[in-house]
Amino acid sequence: MSTNNGYPSEYETQVLLKDGSTIQLRPIRPDDAGACLNLVRRISNRGTVLPSENSHERIDADSIQRFCTVDYTTTLALVAEVLHEGSKEIVGIGRYYRLPGKNSAEVYVLTDKSYQGQGLGTAVMEKLATAARSQGISLFEADVQIDNEPALSLINGFGFHITKILEKNVYHVNMPIMPTWTSIRREEEREHMATVASVKSIFYPRSIAIIGASRRPDTIGYLLVRDLIESGFAGAVYPVNPNTEVVSSIKTYPSVLAIPGEIDMAIIAVPGTSVSGVVEECGRKRVRSLIVISDGFKESGPEGAIRERELREIAFGHGMRVVGPNCMGAINTDATISMNATFCSIYPSEGNVSFLSQSGAMGVVILEYARSLNFGLATFISIGNRADISANDLLQYWEQDPRTKVILLYLESFGNPRNFVHIVRRVSAKKPIVVVKSGSTSVGSRAASSHTGAMATSEIITEALFHQTGIIRVRGVEELFDVASLLSNQPLPKGKRLVIVTNGGGPGILAADASAEYGLQLPDISEEAKARIKPYLKRNIRVNNPLDTTAQATAEEFEGILRVLADDKGNDAVIVIFVPASMSNFEVYEAAFTRVAPLFRRQNKPLLVCFMGQKGFKTEMGSPGKYIPSYSFPESAVYALSKAANYAEQLKQPKGIIPKISGIHRIKAKGIINEAMKQSIQRPLWLTATQIASLLNCYGINFAATQMAKTPEEAALAAENIGFPVTVKLASATILHKTDVGGVVLNLNSREEVAKAFNDIKNRLVQIKRADEMEGVIVQRMVAGGIETIVGVSHDPSFGPLIMFGMGGVNAELFNDVAFRLSPLTDLDARELIRSVKTAKLFEGYRGSPPADVTALEDLLLRLSAMVDDLPQITELDFNPVIALPLRQGYCVVDARIAVS
Repeated sequence: MSTNNGYPSEYETQVLLKDGSTIQLRPIRPDDAGACLNLVRRISNRGTVLPSENSHERIDADSIQRFCTVDYTTTLALVAEVLHEGSKEIVGIGRYYRLPGKNSAEVYVLTDKSYQGQGLGTAVMEKLATAARSQGISLFEADVQIDNEPALSLINGFGFHITKILEKNVYHVNMPIMPTWTSIRREEEREHMATVASVKSIFYPRSIAIIGASRRPDTIGYLLVRDLIESGFAGAVYPVNPNTEVVSSIKTYPSVLAIPGEIDMAIIAVPGTSVSGVVEECGRKRVRSLIVISDGFKESGPEGAIRERELREIAFGHGMRVVGPNCMGAINTDATISMNATFCSIYPSEGNVSFLSQSGAMGVVILEYARSLNFGLATFISIGNRADISANDLLQYWEQDPRTKVILLYLESFGNPRNFVHIVRRVSAKKPIVVVKSGSTSVGSRAASSHTGAMATSEIITEALFHQTGIIRVRGVEELFDVASLLSNQPLPKGKRLVIVTNGGGPGILAADASAEYGLQLPDISEEAKARIKPYLKRNIRVNNPLDTTAQATAEEFEGILRVLADDKGNDAVIVIFVPASMSNFEVYEAAFTRVAPLFRRQNKPLLVCFMGQKGFKTEMGSPGKYIPSYSFPESAVYALSKAANYAEQLKQPKGIIPKISGIHRIKAKGIINEAMKQSIQRPLWLTATQIASLLNCYGINFAATQMAKTPEEAALAAENIGFPVTVKLASATILHKTDVGGVVLNLNSREEVAKAFNDIKNRLVQIKRADEMEGVIVQRMVAGGIETIVGVSHDPSFGPLIMFGMGGVNAELFNDVAFRLSPLTDLDARELIRSVKTAKLFEGYRGSPPADVTALEDLLLRLSAMVDDLPQITELDFNPVIALPLRQGYCVVDARIAVS
């Protein structure tokens, strides 16, 4: 938020450069004049990108002071700042000046030569453009020398539709700054590449300093050194401890500054109060990344939160990325690095699954559990307080990591939820993401102010997020590994048709029940397949699904049955449930299952095995990366398969688009909101019926003809103007449920009836001593017939606008038949949202009623999504009821409440 002196602190940010280092951007201040003048004086004309009309060589102390004095609206400047020799130094400047009477601005960017080619100029320009757009500026202008290649490269790289006019060796450049698909894609690509580079520095360091290394076996400093050595780390290890000369037979150094050569990563395990000083030394040593194991930060209270902010500022000032603090560390099992940079002695075998744990304690549990299952990992990381590195960064790294096939997340909260949604949507289309989510988000104290707010619980928000992004959500750590074992070793099922083969009737029934619960189908085995199976059976057994071979079934029988089912086109997956008569014959059956595994793989068909009751059974049926997943109980196997089948089904779905909607008047709509907020200091402010009607008209949303009336006479006249029949409703910003106080009178057919309705509503409020809350009445055209639905918006503080659709009317909260999606909606989101409610069949035409105009409802949802995205001031919104009219007749919003803040 802007501070009292107008300084817009919301523009303070950190950006990643191409090499993965960070740099801080912030709005300029008048006291930056000296540092800006130093930057201008120390670089040549070739250091100037998009120079101003005056050469910087003529800039003196007075002109630079004027340059640094801005109003942050018509003129805005951003500076890029780093820490150098213990003090802050400006290495880049970006500034725009709005041209009088125009929606364009002159732009100027200057970067230190040592940062050119690293994307600093691009980052500054992106942030300037974002700020300028919020002020109504749509075009940047600049004059660029014809031979100024850095400037021309910067301009051409954005993806905007630029025009250049050459005159006397100078290009006059016009650059529209409204986002285009190309500019958005290029910005995402730049950020993605920088993020990947920065995370790679954590997983592939060439040298590691352990600050706080110790000789005492009961300390984390001792365990960190030991674990790095025992994992066979391929780089150099430098223990740092000023009080001892040797740790684990390795020479120590009194500080990181005393270490000869370069240090890629430092692991910090010193008391929290000492961390900032150590981080400053790491910055001076030009360490690339940090893992801060130390605790005593924001998890410990306000003083710790201050220490964490200081840690961030110092690290970013020196361009370092930070894992933690209060974390466990990172592991990379790649044989070229073999790094266990944690204080946990468990070093997993190499696998194709990467794991993020927000909790350090859970991280230890997870590694122990993985070892008990003989479960391999590609990488593992614990991120603790997320002062910097978050799930968003790691997801982007794992997206392109060839060693990672499956991504597992244990999350307690989301770092930047809007970015999380955007990134996960993209990544989950390439690699499965399996999540255990604990904790919850808060909808806030507004929950009781609207129907939508009351029904938007934290669990509903989380479910909406996971559904829209393609995340596979599981209930606990055990299920996390159950699902991962399947996804990392077997192909995805082509459908949901399952055949169960078992040598125990009871377990087969359990599996069948679980299949019904989780949405899998048990098709009959075809006559052709039955005929092929019969020769393998040594007893008179009916071939059904589940197929009970009885307890006497031999390994040869199982193998023969599975060979037939592998080739059978009538199923998409097979689960084998084996109840051992004794432990001695396991290996014979394992060998049989291993021999048929390649047949299933050739058909892209998953094969799962359940060895009943063998908890943590360490079986390695198959070959590395192609193991047959083994489960202790049938329900676990079926659950894992259902998750894989749902994910495979989702991948087949067409990808939705956010459509361009015609007939929207955004500037007028913003004016309505701004004017309303100027007229009242009340927050949240509930818009009047007139304001709502005007706003909905800007977005082409069909609202029943409405007029406001403050007297019985005005109400009668309004009804005559609208045309009978009409309805009269209480107008009040504080009374949510109008029907509860007798505030709605329907189907009125004369002026006298309307006037009487006005007086009746007023008298009822007098009786309950709430007459002062009546602002008048709303007179509205009566809409008859159709299906009553509800459409709403609740603004979650973490995820932004949440759009609701469901069955409406006075019983909306009682029936609670609603579904939610996060905004912005794609066309498929809108379609699916309507079909997600339990009573969706009503819209198809139920028991003789006509089908509803669902296409019109989808259009309403998309227009509403566009509205709340354009107008972030909208915090709550209820359209209740929205009458869904018969096919090709549209819909009508009958009642609407909108709160802004």
